Amino acid sequence: MVELEALGTMVVDVAPSLPVGIGPAGDRSVGAITAVTLSGERLRATQASPAAADWLVRTGAVGVIDARVLLRTDDDALIYLQYGGRLDLSDPASGMWAYVALTFETGDPCYAWLNKVQGVGKGRLSMSADGSGRLDYAIAAVR
Repeated sequence: MVELEALGTMVVDVAPSLPVGIGPAGDRSVGAITAVTLSGERLRATQASPAAADWLVRTGAVGVIDARVLLRTDDDALIYLQYGGRLDLSDPASGMWAYVALTFETGDPCYAWLNKVQGVGKGRLSMSADGSGRLDYAIAAVR
């Protein structure tokens, strides 16, 4: 039986995407992740480095998400977060929903439990007039 344990929420802000164009995998664009805030009972962290990006390959109404970011917890531990999944672009007027799988890496003993976590998330993408975006995720650990 698959069970989910809530980890909290994650807000991801992305700069306007830079279009790479249509290649072998589809129509690729890259957006710099400008801010991440992860809030939960056992984990509170924000983006630690500007070296973070969200790669999106669009094929029709499906976007393939591939994101990597370094987080710093409120008690100064570093955690590498990688997530990927799908973005449903079929009906932007009703909302664009993202479904992702998350993994964490850290050497900090206080957060070593994250190294065993397979996370999942569901988020809604909101776009601004300038082309930037915000994803509001609910995230959980698979148990």
